[in-house]
Amino acid sequence: MILVIILSALFSSFFTLITIFLAKKINLVTDVTKRSHPAHTHSGKIPRGGGLPILLTLLIGSLLFLPINKIITGILISSLLLVFVGLLDDYFDISPYLRFILNILFSCLLVMFGLGIPFISNPLNPEGVVRLDEWRITIDLFGKREILILANLFSVIWLTWTTNMVNWSKGVDGQLPGFVAITAFFLGLLSQRFTAHDISAQTVANLAFITTGAYLGFLVFNIYPQKIMPGYGGGALAGFLLGVLSILSFGKLGTAILILSVPTIDAIYTILRRIKNKKSPFKADWGHFHHRLLEIGWGRRRIATFYWLVSLIFGIASLFLKGVEKLVAFVSIGIILLIFIYLIEQIKKIYQ
Repeated sequence: MILVIILSALFSSFFTLITIFLAKKINLVTDVTKRSHPAHTHSGKIPRGGGLPILLTLLIGSLLFLPINKIITGILISSLLLVFVGLLDDYFDISPYLRFILNILFSCLLVMFGLGIPFISNPLNPEGVVRLDEWRITIDLFGKREILILANLFSVIWLTWTTNMVNWSKGVDGQLPGFVAITAFFLGLLSQRFTAHDISAQTVANLAFITTGAYLGFLVFNIYPQKIMPGYGGGALAGFLLGVLSILSFGKLGTAILILSVPTIDAIYTILRRIKNKKSPFKADWGHFHHRLLEIGWGRRRIATFYWLVSLIFGIASLFLKGVEKLVAFVSIGIILLIFIYLIEQIKKIYQ
C-alpha cells in the first residue's frame, strides 16, 4: 500500500512539473484579465490541464501494479477520453451541456466493459440488499449478451453524478486533491473486505491507492498558492474514479456519499438554488459552499483544510458505521451545512 501510494505520488509530482512547463509554453492558462469565470476565486495567470499528470500516473500505475483485465481496460479508456475532453475545455471552454452528454457516454462505455451495480445495501436493514440485477434482457448481436437494465442504468447515473459533483468542489487551492486522496484511501481500505465484481480485492485496493498517490502528488503544486489548477479534466476524473472505486468496493456508494458529504450536499444545494433562481443547473456561478466561506472571511488554506478534515473524520467513521448509522451521519451534516449557509445568507443581507 505504502509503495503504491509513494510511487504514484512521485510520478504525479514529476508529470505535474512537466505539465506546468508545457501549459505556460502553449498558453494553457487561466488569466483573469482575459478569461473571466463566475466561479473562479484565484487571481493572476495560472496553468490549467491538471487532468494530464493524473491520467499519466493512472496509466503507469496500472501497468506497474494492476492486472490489465476487461474492467481495468474500460476504466483506462474512459479516463483517457474524459481527460481529453477536459484538456479541450481547459483551452476552449466547451459547452457544459456537451460535457454532460459526453460524461454520460463515457459512463455507458465503462458499463459496456462490465462495470455495474448489481445491488446496493439497504440502509434500514444491514443484512438486506436492494437487487438491481433482476430485470434483464438478452440480445443476440455478435453473440448473445445479457443486459441488466436497472443495474446498468443506476451505474451510469451514479458515475455521471460523481463526475460532476466532485468537479464542482475545486474552487479553492488544494481543496479537491486533498479530499479526493483521502476518499480514495478509505475506499481502498474498505475494498479489501470484499468486492462485487470479477476482480480481486487487491486489484481494487491498488487502483484506489494509485488514485490516492496521484492526487497527493498533484496536491504539492495545487496547495495555496497554487501553481496549477485541476481544470475540468482533473476534477471530472477525480469524481469518475471515486465513482468507479465505490462500485468496485462491494457497492460502497453509501460510504462514498458519507466521506464526500460536503461536496455532495453542496452539489444538491447548488442544483436546487439554480433551479429556484430559474437558471440552468449546468451554468457555473458564484454560490458554492467554498464561496460562502470566502465571503465570511475564511482563507483558502482554512477552507481546504476544512474539506480535508471532514473527509478524514467520516473516512475513519466509515470503517465502523453500519448502513443506517451512515445515513444518520450524512443527514446530520447536511442539516448543519444548510443551517450554516442560511446564516451566511442572513448576515450578507444585514450588511448589504
